[in-house]
Amino acid sequence: MEERKIYPLRPIQRFLIDAHFKKAKSTMMNVGALLKLSPVVDMERLAYAINETLEAHDIFRCRLILDPETQDISQTFDGEIVKVKIEHTSDEEFELLRKKMLMTPYKIINQPLYHIYLFETPNSKYVYVDFYHAVMDGASIAGLFQREVNMRYNGRNIHDKFCSYAQFVEDEASTPKAELEAGHTYWRKFLADFDAVKNLPPADVDSAELWKKGRFIAKFKNISEEFFRKSARNENIFFLAASMLTLSKIAGTKNIFMKMIHPGRDKTSSRLIMGLMYDIFPCAWNFEKDMTVAYFLNNFAGKVRTDSVYKKSLDIIYTESLADDCPCFLFQKDIFSDHITIGNTTADVVDMPPNEISAAENSLNIYVSLKEDGMYELALDYDASRFSEGLMKKFYAELENVVLKMQDEKILLSKI
Repeated sequence: MEERKIYPLRPIQRFLIDAHFKKAKSTMMNVGALLKLSPVVDMERLAYAINETLEAHDIFRCRLILDPETQDISQTFDGEIVKVKIEHTSDEEFELLRKKMLMTPYKIINQPLYHIYLFETPNSKYVYVDFYHAVMDGASIAGLFQREVNMRYNGRNIHDKFCSYAQFVEDEASTPKAELEAGHTYWRKFLADFDAVKNLPPADVDSAELWKKGRFIAKFKNISEEFFRKSARNENIFFLAASMLTLSKIAGTKNIFMKMIHPGRDKTSSRLIMGLMYDIFPCAWNFEKDMTVAYFLNNFAGKVRTDSVYKKSLDIIYTESLADDCPCFLFQKDIFSDHITIGNTTADVVDMPPNEISAAENSLNIYVSLKEDGMYELALDYDASRFSEGLMKKFYAELENVVLKMQDEKILLSKI
């Protein structure tokens, strides 16, 4: 019998799985949706398209196991594909199954890391698709998987050679020890001055409670996607830089740290890999020196590129808790829509797992999303036992002002 090949976890996988074990009974790692299909969808054809897609990519064979030598959680890519079958049930029985599906957290050791079900009732057709977040990211789910299933459903020819996630993990794990240690030294020095008290807005809620989630959402009124088409500025860098400048103003400090969720698909060879590709990079900037917006954006983008050289050593940030409580920034296109296309029909999202518990209970998470109308939306997830909604409204107002003024690249930061 051939010996099972064992692969290490990527740093971001380790971080997410560790978070999962702290709340193993929650659905915080379930990334999925229940969709109601058009009555004209051919269910047999859809099952075939899904199963062919699952067979084609090694990420769906991923199993998390305990390494027999070290007992560390590791992964293999030799699991069996769990075939999708059509289940016929009554509308009443389906409602009971629906609640069970949406409320079931993952059992992750040596188990399939996806749940896909097809249901047909006397009145409706449904598909439930759900992936364990530590093996699949949003680009894989809403982009690659959805697109490939749709292409197969429509009878399109799909090339047989796909990018292997196992190979990607193996290549990343083969980084020379000296290179990894150089990265560890870099990140320790990088974050040596981070202080959760000095580098965060002053707490304005007097509470001894444990972390409690708060959320504030608002639309930007003074910037649209058109600005970036004309200026050719990178949206991610622009909003991250604006958020850091805003944090400096709100926190009353010049030396600012933030973590950036980076999509990780920065090379052509990695854009078609189905799996968890993103990384979380620390970012820093000192606003002591005055400069124009153009100079700031150009140099900040260069600094982020320099930092990314050491992305294979990011494990040190998690293992040594170097950036706990550091605010986190995410820019995303609005890839998760209320509906998707299957064939020439529309499937509507009718329910999602109740993912209310954050995978990382940060002090402040800043999300900027590009919506379907070309405008941007801000969402702030924050520790409500530390910050008030009033402070978040103040942060939003300041950020909107910063975003407006940074569109004039000749203006000095001190004038914003």
